Amino acid sequence: MKLFGRKPSSALPRSAQSAQTISRNHGAVTHRLTKDLARAESLARMLAASRASAVVEVADYLAGMYIYEWEHLSRFWEERDEIEGFLQRICQISPQRWHQWIEFYDRERREEDSRKRRRLFGTSEDEKTDGNTLGASRELNSILRRAEEIAPHHDRYEGRSIPILTSECVLLSIVKNEGSAISQTLRETGLDIPSLEQAARNPKHPPLQGSNE
Repeated sequence: MKLFGRKPSSALPRSAQSAQTISRNHGAVTHRLTKDLARAESLARMLAASRASAVVEVADYLAGMYIYEWEHLSRFWEERDEIEGFLQRICQISPQRWHQWIEFYDRERREEDSRKRRRLFGTSEDEKTDGNTLGASRELNSILRRAEEIAPHHDRYEGRSIPILTSECVLLSIVKNEGSAISQTLRETGLDIPSLEQAARNPKHPPLQGSNE
């Protein structure tokens, strides 16, 4: 996948690194994410924030997966040019918006670096990231809940067993979201749904988890 210049670094700012906050249920962590999906989700949150949205939408999440996970997910399409064109349209990826996102990302990293320096020299201020963290839209929440049901691997968290979501689980859940225009178009672009479902439900390797916060 080629976009418009450089790709965001995998070293995400702290305010964009929470692997579970997007789908908390009354404060309870409901799942973990793989490292790559955590990065995609972090970018999705930044994309939503850059357009002053109150929530993260399915298109934001799909954009994050496209940018960070395309080399991994593209194997489920034979005709990749068509699906890439669709993803760039539905996710509203243009050169202008791409550079706006990069600037937003860089600003987040600079602010985080500044907070680290203040903590190092004993001048840290109370951080208020929780109140500023964007949550998921109702549709995205539904998709993530379905992905939790699909996920075959689990981990322990505070004495509970919680599913570990992969990009395949989330993509399959989006495709199974009947009545959605995004789901319908994904199906029409030649997505190999049986192969995707096999990879989501019966992965060859255990997932690499993202960090806890």
